[in-house]
Amino acid sequence: MIEINLLPGKRKPAAGGGFKLRLPDFRGLIANITNPWLLGASAAWVVVLAGSAALFVTSRARLAVLNSRLTEVKVEKRRFDAVISQKRQSERIRDSLVLEIQVIRSIDADRYIWPHILDQVTKALPPYTWLTGITAQTTAPAAPAAGAVVDTAAPRMVRFQVTGSTVDIQAYTTFLRQLAASPWFTDVIPASSQTVVEQDRPVTAFIVTARYRVADSVYIHTVPLAQSLR
Repeated sequence: MIEINLLPGKRKPAAGGGFKLRLPDFRGLIANITNPWLLGASAAWVVVLAGSAALFVTSRARLAVLNSRLTEVKVEKRRFDAVISQKRQSERIRDSLVLEIQVIRSIDADRYIWPHILDQVTKALPPYTWLTGITAQTTAPAAPAAGAVVDTAAPRMVRFQVTGSTVDIQAYTTFLRQLAASPWFTDVIPASSQTVVEQDRPVTAFIVTARYRVADSVYIHTVPLAQSLR
């Protein structure tokens, strides 16, 4: 029989045969330590080891949570990348359509200027008055200010001149008043008027200038180009 006595001075008789290994008596060891610095160092080591173990366990748990979150974020990123790509493609299609619409509007803006001018001048013409000519002077719009938005579809500024004659001076003033009342005209100005002799009778020859403008939507009416007949 082999017996190991780790604590000198304390020997216990063998209880039987065979090999026995006994652990040290920690209580006895602590009781034998009388140095307070050694006790403090031991306690500090115990606290450090416990804190390290707790920090390790906490860090591993946080790492697992962060890895799971990273996987979710990667899946979300792939989904949003597809959405962003589709959105950018839609924006390119929208910009192309907007550009085409602007070109169409810029072409269409000048289409009905002269029909409106001729229609409104005809409606404003009083009896015993006739026209000898309508001439136009197309002017480009003024240069926009810095940073201002330019409407490329806006119609050109058209200033026109009406020349005519009348046998009644009151008809001339009526003509001016009705031109000024038109929602399609602005800046109606009598340029000149004088009495001339035509076919052996005096008449008043006049020149009137005005500017075309787009009327309010309440004055614009659309009609179909073709109607079915029954």
